Amino acid sequence: MPLKNKPITVVGIDLAGSPKRNTGICALRGFTITRYATVHTDEEIFDFVEATRPKLVSIDAPLNLPPGRKTIDDRNGEHFRPCDRELLKRGIRFFPITLGPMRTLTVRGISLRKKLVRRGYKVIEMYPGAAQDVWRIARKQDGLPKLRRGLEKLGLIGLEKSMNGDELDAVTGALVAKLFLQGKAEVLGNFRQGAIVIPHSNGKN
Repeated sequence: MPLKNKPITVVGIDLAGSPKRNTGICALRGFTITRYATVHTDEEIFDFVEATRPKLVSIDAPLNLPPGRKTIDDRNGEHFRPCDRELLKRGIRFFPITLGPMRTLTVRGISLRKKLVRRGYKVIEMYPGAAQDVWRIARKQDGLPKLRRGLEKLGLIGLEKSMNGDELDAVTGALVAKLFLQGKAEVLGNFRQGAIVIPHSNGKN
């Protein structure tokens, strides 16, 4: 019989809007980083996910359009989703998904989610900056050594000094996925119109 407390594997993805830019990806089993990489294409992402077979994949990218918009170019709908408005209420900094480079990231995020779901994986949206703010640790803009030390204090094992900011944000996302499966995370918004998963302020481990 399987052990009830057997660690599960989750994957966090810090997605770039373009395959020409770096995407960080990390697999986490329990609190141990088992694999991480910087990738570019969707196929590289799929290969990583297939190799690790996670219970849940968390992606740092908008996975839904704002209400009333049929496409990212549709200007008839809203600029913000319910989950985005909740971030605003909490004073958490983020980029609106209908502006600038966030537009291409939104299109790629929605497409990647659909492809992963078709392959049988469960997917949630996360935002590393929000999680890091909840944990009161540095964001990557504040310096990678500070972010790495903050993640180490949360109990993560296998962090390396060579990890870049995209990989550290992917680690953050993987931890959010783990906490979500443990019931230690909060869902902002709703999964139909767009939901961002963040950790409970008292649910670090």
